[in-house]
Amino acid sequence: MPSEGSLDRRSVSVLALSALLDYGIGDPWGWLHPVQVMGWGIQQYSQLSWRYLKHPVALRIAGIGLTALTIGLAGGFGWLCIRLGNQVHPWLGIMIEVVMLASCFAGRSLRRAADDVLQPLVVGDLTSARSRLSRYVGRDTENLSQPDILRAVLETVTENATDGVMAPLFYAILGAGLPIGSVPMALAYKGASTLDSMVGYREVPYRDLGWCSARLEDWLTWLPCRLHILTLAVISGQAQAVWRLCRRDASQDPSPNSGWSETAYAAVLRVQVGGENSYRGIAKLKPLLGDPIESITAAKIQQAMELTRRCFLLWLVGAIGVILVSHMPP
Repeated sequence: MPSEGSLDRRSVSVLALSALLDYGIGDPWGWLHPVQVMGWGIQQYSQLSWRYLKHPVALRIAGIGLTALTIGLAGGFGWLCIRLGNQVHPWLGIMIEVVMLASCFAGRSLRRAADDVLQPLVVGDLTSARSRLSRYVGRDTENLSQPDILRAVLETVTENATDGVMAPLFYAILGAGLPIGSVPMALAYKGASTLDSMVGYREVPYRDLGWCSARLEDWLTWLPCRLHILTLAVISGQAQAVWRLCRRDASQDPSPNSGWSETAYAAVLRVQVGGENSYRGIAKLKPLLGDPIESITAAKIQQAMELTRRCFLLWLVGAIGVILVSHMPP
């Protein structure tokens, strides 16, 4: 049976190597990703539910089942894979753990997506920029101007900084201190996040089936979101501005988390996000977050991503330090 010290060293190694793998490689194109598997399962379950269940109460009950099944299978699958790998050889178990945990961090993927859109945009190729942007956002992109594209990229980068990067790290760190481990906790959160992105909408037909998923994801993201904002405020040296604008603007957003994340970044960058977006030809107004002191530029987007990397690194180093110090011999 592994000693407590060896388990601590393993947790530290897995966290560090997973972060390094995501930073250096990210998700290789063409590889089957856990989120793709989750998405397929959610889609099949949803289609069956809408086909056979018509009453709102029945759909809400099905939504509870969908949430429990997705999160349970995601975490359980991660635990089982690591356990089977450990039985073959401890190093294989560690490799599986590192790869699976790295797949939960979207830092590299987020930077890749932003760069994919910015590359043609900076040379004035609006057609290509619009086309590439459509891969990553739900809004209509066919007629977006350059400032609109820049705003869309910044909103995507700053919203996903919390639920795609910092929150998975938060649950990985939390899992490292529990018997279940980092991977099952992080995968379970990714399951909740994937559910919210697929069925967590207030419009028909998602409203009843997705209500449980949306509520749970809001709760699970609430604490890491606030800790992320606090970290961002501290490392930017603009704590007062971040707090002032978050108090003024963040609650205007329907989401209890994305509005706070976007507002915090807007405060640090001295820009304003939000405004009119079009979805399937229908215009919708998002609340304005932040003050338009400066314009949104490609450099501002790069600065936002750098801030996220610094927050991530600070949490990672802090967690590793706590794990090592707390288990030092007296």
